[in-house]
Amino acid sequence: MYTATVPQLCKMLRNMEGWLDKAEAHAAARKFDVNVLLSTRLAPDMFPLVRQFQSACDTAKFLAARLAGKEAPSDPDTETTFAEIRARIQKTAAFVATIEEADFKDAQTRLVKIGYLPPNKRVVGSVYLNEQALPNFYFHAAMAYAILRHNGVDVGKADFLGSYPLVDV
Repeated sequence: MYTATVPQLCKMLRNMEGWLDKAEAHAAARKFDVNVLLSTRLAPDMFPLVRQFQSACDTAKFLAARLAGKEAPSDPDTETTFAEIRARIQKTAAFVATIEEADFKDAQTRLVKIGYLPPNKRVVGSVYLNEQALPNFYFHAAMAYAILRHNGVDVGKADFLGSYPLVDV
């Protein structure tokens, strides 16, 4: 479970930082304030870009912390600039990177408490990972990517997936 989470979360958070770079370059080339993108959304009833990034970060830190049996840091969702979103992503990645493989001992069967569940309800770690946390993380990451792409930022599939090691055969 560790290799499916911590390294992958850190990689995607780094990829998200790359999207910010591309958005800033896009705004500079077209001479507009990049921060206006933070309020854009794909549909009127969806979260705006800023909330997509915040939600991806929250999901990443809670996923890692809950499966490791640790407390996640608190973030007040006050970001209003790309610089602040970048700092949030970096802070999240730094926290997630502190989780070690040994911390995931018993993660598969650990009973996870989630704030929106009734106080007497828990979810099993493997179910939490596969049916809620990972899909939710990638949903918000994909929505942030899609909002940027929809607004003309030159991001492509390789920016979403990132690089990965190849082996000579």
